[in-house]
Amino acid sequence: MSATPTGYLSRKGDRDSVSWERTFRAPIADVWASITEPERLERWIGTWTGDPADGFVMFAMTAEGEDVQAQRHDILACERPTLLRVESVDEYGSWFLTLELAEADGVTTLTFSQVVVDAASIENVGPGWEYYLDRLVTAETDGDVESVAWDDYYPAQREHYVALAETIEPGVRARLDQPT
Repeated sequence: MSATPTGYLSRKGDRDSVSWERTFRAPIADVWASITEPERLERWIGTWTGDPADGFVMFAMTAEGEDVQAQRHDILACERPTLLRVESVDEYGSWFLTLELAEADGVTTLTFSQVVVDAASIENVGPGWEYYLDRLVTAETDGDVESVAWDDYYPAQREHYVALAETIEPGVRARLDQPT
């Protein structure tokens, strides 16, 4: 779907982030359900278990194969239906994710952002989020998410994200290990 990479550098507070936008001809409540309800989330990326009232859920990526372990995702902010911010730490590092929704004239825009913790990881993470977000768009339009092929994203989009990573100032990189 995204032959051209769409990720761009943004700021979340005093932190560098990479952000992506996707639009949907759907009400905000419907897109919110696709990013928060386990059965809707499972169509494009994974599912979660637990009680969000506890401040965390266990999230497992179903698009990564059969043996993927669930990871704890702490819920830092949840303002239905406009904002979800989560944090997770796994063997690949720390993940600080923000999902923001806005609706205007029957179109909902999702802005998905990840705080840059390790600039070197952007070259892999960027194409990954492009892939998953395009799977979300495909799921929301009742398409076949299996038609979204990983090989169309990586390594094809890698250079775009390498270039983004190179624009992050070294002084800023030194502060990136601190969560927002």
